[in-house]
Amino acid sequence: MKEISVEELKEKIDNKEDFQLIDVREEFEFETSNLDGENIPLANVLLETDKISKDKPVVVHCRSGKRSAQAILLLEQQGFENLYNLQGGILAWRDTFDPELPVY
Repeated sequence: MKEISVEELKEKIDNKEDFQLIDVREEFEFETSNLDGENIPLANVLLETDKISKDKPVVVHCRSGKRSAQAILLLEQQGFENLYNLQGGILAWRDTFDPELPVY
């Protein structure tokens, strides 16, 4: 499984690179705080594959990196090859860039 660090993700955002950010946390977690990605909870990820790009890099994240890893394993079984797991999830983002970010 390919992974990306929070520093690499911030660089992509700052450089306005063309990629998709998917947050697989539950909706209430996403509403508490998010990184401006698209919310597709893990339970729905196979039902909503049509919302996930196959044409550009897709960074998948959750709270700590475990649910996003599960989502990537499921999606790779469906033929996706352009997925990156955010190491440490939104917790790592908070610890590195935004200590005030509320995380459920």
